[in-house]
Amino acid sequence: MTTYIIIAVLLFALELGYFWVADRFNIIDKPNERSSHSTIVLRGGGVIFLLAMWVWSAFYGFQYPWFLAAVTLIAGVSFVDDIRSLPDSVRLVAQFGAMGMMFWELWSMGTLESLSGWWLAAIVIAALIVCVGASNIINFMDGINGITAGYALAVLLPLALVNLGVGHADSTDCSHTLAGFVEESFLWVALISVLVFAFFNFRHKGKAKCFAGDVGSIGIAFIMLFGIGRLIMVTGDVTWLVMLIVYGADGCLTICHRIMLHENLGEAHRKHAYQLMANELKMSHPLVSLIYMVLQLAISLGFIYLCPDTSLAHWIYLIGSFVVLAVVYILFKKKYYHLHEEYLRRVKA
Repeated sequence: MTTYIIIAVLLFALELGYFWVADRFNIIDKPNERSSHSTIVLRGGGVIFLLAMWVWSAFYGFQYPWFLAAVTLIAGVSFVDDIRSLPDSVRLVAQFGAMGMMFWELWSMGTLESLSGWWLAAIVIAALIVCVGASNIINFMDGINGITAGYALAVLLPLALVNLGVGHADSTDCSHTLAGFVEESFLWVALISVLVFAFFNFRHKGKAKCFAGDVGSIGIAFIMLFGIGRLIMVTGDVTWLVMLIVYGADGCLTICHRIMLHENLGEAHRKHAYQLMANELKMSHPLVSLIYMVLQLAISLGFIYLCPDTSLAHWIYLIGSFVVLAVVYILFKKKYYHLHEEYLRRVKA
């Protein structure tokens, strides 16, 4: 416990130190017509997630060197992109390269030894594409105060519970199997970094001290994906992706909506459900973030505590959760999307 307190104080000091650097070198986020904020705010406060991984490694012995290299690469490239925009090709190459290093870390932990040849290659390629896509969706969802911090807590807390030995409701062996699937301190230090960031970001519109920036949203995405990826490889059960289902539903359905509207997917927009809630419905940023956080937390805890420990039950829970979220999303858009269209007409006028 003493070590965690020291780390928390150190991360708090590092975040304040970054604010001084960002202010001195004018690393700021200026609002535009696509933004959900209206004041200039320091950008890149999410660099604390990367710094936390280095602090954790320094305190606990550099246990995951390839993962550390991966998150450093992708967070570093994302930080440069926060300062000056990089081509999509550069960011994608960095993301696939970093994800490849993270996969190598997982491979070195001895979870895929039973697979080989073309079958292994196919799984790795598919997983790379899914994970890079997931990291970008997490980045796209970082648009209002508190949502990245809140959602990260909703993912990391259930992972920490499972890591402590929480099993499914009707399974006596599952807890023993999953306990310690990843180094316990890794998750707790990640959680501490999220709480430090949340202290400065989980605030009402116009009152946030900093935004996460791409360095933060992509950085925490890699941390969450590493934890979930490790859990999937230990269990051989991909339905643990349910821990990202809320972002997945909003992100994927918004992309489909934009494709239907023939929009350029590379351009900034305000069409996510959370953006309509914050901008068109004028709901406070912390409230919207809490809705996403509580929803994901409830789904994840339901999967851990209530879902029977069978493959069929897991798939029914995953697919059923997505279908329910999709229906809610579509009904919400049908009722309120016209408000966003009115906003676009005003901007163009």
